[in-house]
Amino acid sequence: MRFFGWGLLIATVAAVICARVHLLGLPLERDEGEYAYTGQLLLQGIPPYQLAYSMKFPGTAIAYAVLMSIFGETAQGIHLGLITVNLGTTIFILLIGRRLLGEIGGIAAAAAFSVLTLMPYVLGQAAHATHFVLLPAAAACLALLAAADRPSKIRLFGSGILFGVAVLMKQPGVFFALFGAVYLFGHGLWGGANLKHALFRNLILLSGIATPLCVISLILWRAGVFEKFWFWTIAYTQQYATEVPIRIGLRVLVDHFPAVVAGAWPIWVIATTGLIRSLFNDFRRTRGFLVELTLFAMMSVCAGFYFRPHYFILLLPAVSLLAGNAVMTALTAVGNRRTYASFAMILLFGLALVWPIWQERDFLFERAVPEANRMVNGTNPFPESVKIGEFIQERSNPADTIAVLGSEPQIYFYAKRHSATGYIYTYGLMEPQPFAKQMQQEMIREIESARPKFLVLVVMNRSWLPWRDSDKSIFRWAAMYRDANYDEVGLINISDTGTNYYFPRPPNMNPAEDHILIYQRKPAL
Repeated sequence: MRFFGWGLLIATVAAVICARVHLLGLPLERDEGEYAYTGQLLLQGIPPYQLAYSMKFPGTAIAYAVLMSIFGETAQGIHLGLITVNLGTTIFILLIGRRLLGEIGGIAAAAAFSVLTLMPYVLGQAAHATHFVLLPAAAACLALLAAADRPSKIRLFGSGILFGVAVLMKQPGVFFALFGAVYLFGHGLWGGANLKHALFRNLILLSGIATPLCVISLILWRAGVFEKFWFWTIAYTQQYATEVPIRIGLRVLVDHFPAVVAGAWPIWVIATTGLIRSLFNDFRRTRGFLVELTLFAMMSVCAGFYFRPHYFILLLPAVSLLAGNAVMTALTAVGNRRTYASFAMILLFGLALVWPIWQERDFLFERAVPEANRMVNGTNPFPESVKIGEFIQERSNPADTIAVLGSEPQIYFYAKRHSATGYIYTYGLMEPQPFAKQMQQEMIREIESARPKFLVLVVMNRSWLPWRDSDKSIFRWAAMYRDANYDEVGLINISDTGTNYYFPRPPNMNPAEDHILIYQRKPAL
């Protein structure tokens, strides 16, 4: 069975990598654009939160900077980095599964994870922060298992550091850190340790978790941006995380979850079987690890009750390990000597892996990149951002700044020009939260002070997400400021039938419902 199992894993990972290579040229979407631009600034020596405000911890932007220094400051380079990160996490899932479930169980878990994290239902083709949370979190779990089996203060502290790095990638990583603390404490008590010893071991783990957070806070304080860091990642994030009522969040979950499972349903069914088996597993360590990891991973997805598709990536390590548990349980049931039955089990699991890839073959392998982009991103202005960036770069100097009125940070990355304002997203300005008015006024002051050479106005609801009771002051200011200081130099009309670019706009050409306007500062000004 080892031969068939390893063959299945290698074939699965090879197919996934081929699909990801085919999709390397996908344009950056908004989250990727944020991390790419912030990473670009880091490579220039500019700290996070100075020219680009973000509610997320800076870990993923730092990871982007590292990957871009290796693979290049392009969308292709970033997606090559994603392949590396995903492959690394797959290896850690393999090692965790092998330690908990046996070799075949680990192989099955790794293969399931590779497929599930590719699926467009969870936006697996984009280099979201959730992918970057999982790499250190999976490494931390492996180190934790090793430390639990062979007590070692160094292993415990190292596991804590890795959990802390996962938190730095994005705040929901804290649930993996909490899982580590709960599992370690329970494992110690189950193993016969007294309460004092169990608490001491947890203190070592928690010290490791806190270390990366303390180090990055000190670095940001030394860089003079700690106040912005605190406001955006703590004060504002608290408001953001409480905007969606629980009842609405649960309704969103019910609506979105079937789409998340979609064509990968065979793997999810197998994982559900594995979860049921875990609840009755005689091996306490395996039961505790799988059930607790699943619980805390579910909590990480629920943070804020937004339930966006890529949030579910945080649940996939648990789902994959549960699938591995189901496979191992089935093989144990048929017995090691019944070769044909064991082979049939592996074959059935292989078909469960093939099914979602086959279902999505059009997107993963067959469609040209522009068409594949439309399939997952619709008319969001992601490919248009590439041309806008090139247009601005050709007509400006590196010292010039630009301002994008909309939530399209990828434009800054493509243009290779600094933002005139730290507000690279405008969603927060429209939200019904107490800082919205303050944010609008600050954005206005920053733009007026910087006097950007180019102004990009994104007229699309998806780029602003206005609420019914949103403060619209910034729109009135933008119209007056634009008319007084800028000339229109470009119009991009976006519709379901395609995109039309006009540099400049022809006489009597009306904007489409969704459009982007580019303005250049008047020469006299």
